[in-house]
Amino acid sequence: MRRLPCKNTVEQTKPMPSIQRSRLQTRLLRHHAPLLALSAVSVAALYFTRSYADVLSRASFATAYPAMVLLSATLLTGPWNVVFGRRNPVSSDLRRDLGIWAGILSVVHTAVGQNVHLRGRPWLYFVYSAQEHQSFPIRHDLFGISNYTGAIAILVVAALLATSNDFALRRLGTPGWKGLQRWNYAAFGLAAIHAVGFLVSEKQQIPFVVVVAACIVVTLALQGAGFWRRRAELAGRRRV
Repeated sequence: MRRLPCKNTVEQTKPMPSIQRSRLQTRLLRHHAPLLALSAVSVAALYFTRSYADVLSRASFATAYPAMVLLSATLLTGPWNVVFGRRNPVSSDLRRDLGIWAGILSVVHTAVGQNVHLRGRPWLYFVYSAQEHQSFPIRHDLFGISNYTGAIAILVVAALLATSNDFALRRLGTPGWKGLQRWNYAAFGLAAIHAVGFLVSEKQQIPFVVVVAACIVVTLALQGAGFWRRRAELAGRRRV
């Protein structure tokens, strides 16, 4: 006769409140506090060293690059573990917390950025004005492409930010949650196009070009190294 799990056995599979508190405290001290400090210092340094005349332009610029760096970092932790033979869990607290701060800065950047160009007319980020006399109303110049890729990227980032928690993991299940989180690759690709578009259109200084280029190159290189390492490991297991 098949035995059903007793109540105590079922309860033991649930995270204990004390363990949850300890984990939260660890994340706050090891991840969120340093990430808050680094984000604040980076944003402040960029904000107060810009020559823009208005607050909105400075705030948009100051949040853009830290958000890009953090978004890149979320895609580095997994392949880093694979390349160096470390455990790579489905859900990593470090990767999740990096994503949370990348999401926060991305949302702030987007909210502020909608008011930088074309003040009071944010819809012109995406469509041409009547005065521009375009036969196709959807904006398809470099400015429009940069805005569309940024808009789609922030929608994906917002969905990832909203589900970067244990509740969403339990509700969606591991395959569903992991499938959703893989959209981070698309978010990064779209954010990279958005960033490059504005680097070109605004003719940004070389240091900021280097930052964006480094994020793209390092992310692609480490992702590629992780992919080949996993492929080699699978080939080795098949031979065994």
